[in-house]
Amino acid sequence: MAPRPSTFYAGVSIAAAIVTVGLKVFAWKITGSIGLLSDAAESGVNLLAALVALWALWRAGKPADATYPFGQTKAEYLSSGFEGLMILAAAVAIAVAGVERLKNLQPIENVGLGLGITVVASAINGGVAVVLLRAGKRLRSMALRADAQHLLTDVWTSAGVLVGVLLVKVTGWLILDPLVALLVAANIVWTGVRLLQETGHGLLDRAIADDEQAALAGLLERFHERGVVIHGIRTRAAGPRRFVQMHVVVPGSWSVRRGHDLCEEIERDVTAALPGSTVTTHLEPLEDPASWDDGGLDRRE
Repeated sequence: MAPRPSTFYAGVSIAAAIVTVGLKVFAWKITGSIGLLSDAAESGVNLLAALVALWALWRAGKPADATYPFGQTKAEYLSSGFEGLMILAAAVAIAVAGVERLKNLQPIENVGLGLGITVVASAINGGVAVVLLRAGKRLRSMALRADAQHLLTDVWTSAGVLVGVLLVKVTGWLILDPLVALLVAANIVWTGVRLLQETGHGLLDRAIADDEQAALAGLLERFHERGVVIHGIRTRAAGPRRFVQMHVVVPGSWSVRRGHDLCEEIERDVTAALPGSTVTTHLEPLEDPASWDDGGLDRRE
């Protein structure tokens, strides 16, 4: 069975968001809880974010062409950035609603039914989040991981709201409902900020992950043992793709064919070790001092 594309998982997220929004709005209507209203609002943001993720994954999946010679995989960072902004917007909306309710406390009704509906919606979100996290890791998709983090944020929001509503039911202290909503708003801000930070790193062409750099260094060490010098190594990640470039220094007496075959071997091995990579090698003669000028990176001692 062929692996499912990333857009399939975005579709699953959209379907789950539609169901959970409906459930949570109904729970809010029958209880009047401002906490449940804030929970429903965040699920509405989840739906919008999932739609953006679907668009970003569709764009990211397009092959490179004359207009976009390096592909469009950075579209995933647009999605993760949007997710981060929407989480922060949801936090603000929840906080505003909580403050308004503090000024006008109201009783909560039909607590049992409302909480039961919310638990079902949270279970759906939690299950979909786990699926998206696994798919995002396997497909190296920032958009899917961001969507999963957003869903997990929704689950935590629901958990907080459930605690608040139960406390109101047990104690009769109506003020606990809006206070819990404010605590939830403060808690999810961190997730939004973290997603924005990860988005910024991607858009600024951050190097590939440390474990991948270690794997690359170990692979290239085998060529160093054969007397080949590789330096000026630069890497960057763009969504699920990686880009690797390096200088390959060999004796000037080598033929063009021999040097070319070596570079082809290096590129094949790197691509095999880091699937989805575009590898660029620059062949240089050992005897030329200019061969060691790589902008200060990995300069030979």
